[in-house]
Amino acid sequence: MLDKKGVSYKLAVTLFAMLMTFSQSTSAATKVEKSKDDLNQIHERIEKLKKELDSNTEAHADATDALKESEKAISETNRKLYELSLQQKQNRANLQSLEQQKSGLESTIQQQKQLLGAQLYEQYLHGQQSYIQVVLQQQDPGAIARQLQYFAYVSRARAKLIDATQQNLGKVAKLNDQTAVALKEVTDLKANQEKERRELQSQKNERGTLLKKLSAKITAQRGEINKLKRDEKSLSDLVERLARAAAATPPPKRTPRKTDKTDTSKPQVPVGRNDTLPSNAFDGSNFAALKGKLNLPVRGEITNRFGAAREDTGISWKGLFIKSSEGSDVKSVASGRIVFADWLRGFGNLIIVDHGNGYMSLYGNNQALLKKVGDTVSGGDTVAEVGNSGGNDANGVYFELRYQSKPFDPLSWSSIR
Repeated sequence: MLDKKGVSYKLAVTLFAMLMTFSQSTSAATKVEKSKDDLNQIHERIEKLKKELDSNTEAHADATDALKESEKAISETNRKLYELSLQQKQNRANLQSLEQQKSGLESTIQQQKQLLGAQLYEQYLHGQQSYIQVVLQQQDPGAIARQLQYFAYVSRARAKLIDATQQNLGKVAKLNDQTAVALKEVTDLKANQEKERRELQSQKNERGTLLKKLSAKITAQRGEINKLKRDEKSLSDLVERLARAAAATPPPKRTPRKTDKTDTSKPQVPVGRNDTLPSNAFDGSNFAALKGKLNLPVRGEITNRFGAAREDTGISWKGLFIKSSEGSDVKSVASGRIVFADWLRGFGNLIIVDHGNGYMSLYGNNQALLKKVGDTVSGGDTVAEVGNSGGNDANGVYFELRYQSKPFDPLSWSSIR
């Protein structure tokens, strides 16, 4: 029989063990409940972010459509300005030609005036005597009539020449006035077009800024959603572990959460520079014979290689992006026919030249398209102006070469290596 002290000691130990087990179970259960509450909050936050993301994605699409319209309008306005510049240049050339004609006629008239003045002065001194001498000295009436007829013919010819010269001078003056009026109209119209272009450019800048903000917001929200999903998974795993260990002793140790790997990718280093523009030297040649001889469409820095992964999407490059100054001429690399000239999502203002036999060249992100579908072009012809349409950050031209619709490396066909 145990003494009272031994019984009391064993009872105390048993009670303490039961209390510890209960305490640990209660603690684990409390952790489970708290983790479930945290999990519910994460669920709610994810759903809220998804709704905001849907709204911002829709707003981004609307902003992209608005930017598309702005860039198409700017392209059309720039094309009209280009045509007006050509018309203005032609009008100035016409005006200069008319000025030269007018100057020549005025010189001729001045000579005729001097000759006429001398003739009139001579006639004034000797004219009456000459007529009298003709009448008195000639005995033959027929000779008198012929001489008088000669005088009349000379007088009529002189008057006719003066009248014709004056009429020509009047015509030149009239054409001069008409050309000057046309030149003023073109100048005024060009000024209005310039004003419209500036307003459209301002709208484009505003919409581009909005688009960038929405893109950044969407990227941030997607990043937060992905992070929350990772947190949700980690927390779900923890809840399951805690639930399984709620009755166990000791409670399970919490495993540390894995951190995200940092992006060690580096921006691509520029691969080269182009300083030579296309020309019409190979017009008439089969495009397939131009391999290794082509010049790129603009002067500038080549920022990528064909087939390399894009930094923004990871998708392989199907062409080259050449950084260049805004408004610079974009040249057709060879002769051909324009088969597309419009705005296209992801490419902005895009122009495509068909070179025949399945070969095509593409020029994207332009500020303005200067040719229309159906136009024929020679190598070296200006087809567009450099810009950043399509939501691009930098000014430049996206350039592709395709055969039977499949892209191939432009550098392999270029004189640049």
